[in-house]
Amino acid sequence: MSNTTLQTRKLGREGLEVSAVGLGTMMIPDNEESVRTIQGALDLGVTMFDTADLYGEEYLLHRFGGNERLVGRALKGRRDKAIIATKFGVTHTQGPKGDPAYIKKSVDASLYQLGTDYIDLYYQHRPDPSTPIEETVGTLAELVKEGKIRYIGLSEAPADQIRRAHAVHPITAVETEYSLWSRELEDEILPVLKELGIGLVPYSPLGRGFLTGQIKKFEDLPPDDYRRFYPRFQGENFIKNLEVVTLIEEMAAEKGCTPAQLGLAWLLAQGDFIVPIPGTKRLERVAENFGALQVHLTAEDLAQIERISPKGIAAGSRFPVKSQI
Repeated sequence: MSNTTLQTRKLGREGLEVSAVGLGTMMIPDNEESVRTIQGALDLGVTMFDTADLYGEEYLLHRFGGNERLVGRALKGRRDKAIIATKFGVTHTQGPKGDPAYIKKSVDASLYQLGTDYIDLYYQHRPDPSTPIEETVGTLAELVKEGKIRYIGLSEAPADQIRRAHAVHPITAVETEYSLWSRELEDEILPVLKELGIGLVPYSPLGRGFLTGQIKKFEDLPPDDYRRFYPRFQGENFIKNLEVVTLIEEMAAEKGCTPAQLGLAWLLAQGDFIVPIPGTKRLERVAENFGALQVHLTAEDLAQIERISPKGIAAGSRFPVKSQI
């Protein structure tokens, strides 16, 4: 089941090398099937595992660390084979936090929850408007020197903040939403990442599952599914977005791949510094996503995709009004 020839990519200029496709664990439930999925993904060749201190089923109870515990449990005994990325900085009641005291408390908590003595890639989850980014990154640089973290990342940061952060200490990766229907970062952020040599880690690279072609009507979403609250899955937006997905499905059939593989192949073709982290709780989906590495897109293919799904094609905003996660 192992794949020793899996493609790898480098994030940033400091030497972090990861599998070309990672695994996002945000929506993975805490059970033994998920443990097997994470372990199976590692067997398949995934080395990049993405979590955060707020991920997990206990988040609504104001308890952090559930998903980190799951990832740590799954990778126990094989820690040296995995690259673990986690995040700090989103609170329940105080908004985004990035002050030194909060960071130091958060990193120690994450190390404990993960059952490890170092974090490979540590992201600020959201910008803190009340703490200068220079102060935040300065504290993270101290953690690098202490050996608690290896590389520094930012999540959903604007272009100017990325520049300021990178001037303090090299930023290895920026995590943000990027897919065929979320291309907002192409205007300002993508050029900055290319210029500074910073890696890009797209989350929701398959449009929160919409681009897989598995969701045909609103009722396909379970009653407790968080996506029911997202504008792109509602009403007229759903119908318009489904039209785009239908065209993607048709092109995927012509290419002999799945819609998910086509969407990921397009992302991978945007630059060798890009490492998408599709999330799934099923091992067969991990294997399918890896199949995107075998999909070759010609210039004509890329032009066709551009016609099908140009920037701004998605109907509806990325997030519900009161959510940015």
